[in-house]
Amino acid sequence: MDVCTGNEIAGQLNFPRRAVTCYYTAMTMREWMRFADGIEAAISARVPGCELYILKADGGTTSLEASRNWPCETVFSGPAASTMGGAALSRGAVNSVVVDIGGTTSDISLLIEGKPLYASRGALIGGHLTHVHSFAVNSLAVGGDSPVMEESGELMVGPVRLGAAACFGGEAPTVTDAFNVLLRLNIGDRDASGEKLRAVAGRLGRPVEGLCRDVADLVIGALKEGIQQMFRLWEDEPAYKVWEVVNRKGFVLHQVIGIGAAAPAIVPMLAERLGVDHFLHRYSPVANALGAAVARPTLAVQVHADTQNMVYTVSPGGFSGALEKRDYQLGDVRRLAARFLGEIGRERGLSAYVDEAEVYLEEQFNVIRGWQPAGKLFDVGIQIAPGFIHGYEGVAR
Repeated sequence: MDVCTGNEIAGQLNFPRRAVTCYYTAMTMREWMRFADGIEAAISARVPGCELYILKADGGTTSLEASRNWPCETVFSGPAASTMGGAALSRGAVNSVVVDIGGTTSDISLLIEGKPLYASRGALIGGHLTHVHSFAVNSLAVGGDSPVMEESGELMVGPVRLGAAACFGGEAPTVTDAFNVLLRLNIGDRDASGEKLRAVAGRLGRPVEGLCRDVADLVIGALKEGIQQMFRLWEDEPAYKVWEVVNRKGFVLHQVIGIGAAAPAIVPMLAERLGVDHFLHRYSPVANALGAAVARPTLAVQVHADTQNMVYTVSPGGFSGALEKRDYQLGDVRRLAARFLGEIGRERGLSAYVDEAEVYLEEQFNVIRGWQPAGKLFDVGIQIAPGFIHGYEGVAR
């Protein structure tokens, strides 16, 4: 039996989210230990003494050893890698949607003036909100390996992957095969793409070229709808609203950043349908690997101080202690949070980035007892914000 305590995993307010975060941590602890042991053994056999870091949902990294205590933080690391990869390649302060077209899914995220948008309420896992810091991302069940099928006389695309594309030896035609024929991409065995698609086209009673155009329309339409749906959700995020208030105008999308091997075929058509520019780089097919490689370590620490009871608590870790004085003010709690960020950061090997920390949360409330002030409650959050490692200046086109 694996047991973990909620105050050590996620000490923030909101009991349901804390319980869910603890539940998922306990669920994944054993499997993550096996995975971490396997990674450690494989790398040590090839590069002895190598420091190992794991990407988290917030686009930052943590040491492999630290991840053993908080495996839940690594959820959505794939979309996070794509988001950081898109930002690392474009390096522009423009509003962008990052679309990573994988084999079975396509991940969507947003960059506001080049910076990733966060999910203010935490990562949504299995329909439940958590206290895991995460980018605001969404995954659609369509990708390069989504099969193209005839079902009850109708054209179907996906959602379950049946294998590799026909041009790479697969048994069923896929989205990749359709674009291979439609755009004459000459990927793999283009004749095999045409042969498998002709079988489906025959059952539907239409020419192969028409079938490929229909597949492209379905894929582009699904991606466009997914992006528009995400925009409706993003409008509730504080960072999105703040940008519109500060800039005194509505949010305007400038470009679609394509990630993944299928991006060069699909993203230009998607951008045209959205009426914006597209950005593709020669390293777009491996941008998620780049994003993981250049992401800096991150750490968020939150301190809750209660001057009535003269105590404070720290998350993560579940530390608690006595306040030195009753007249604690916001600045005192800020310094306390910075101290613990430094201590926890050094324990996790993040000393090089502790001095670049920023405050992301400051709240204070008066406590009233019998119509008289009895003390104050303070919540201060400070973090080593996600970004790029020291020395990274971009990739040449």
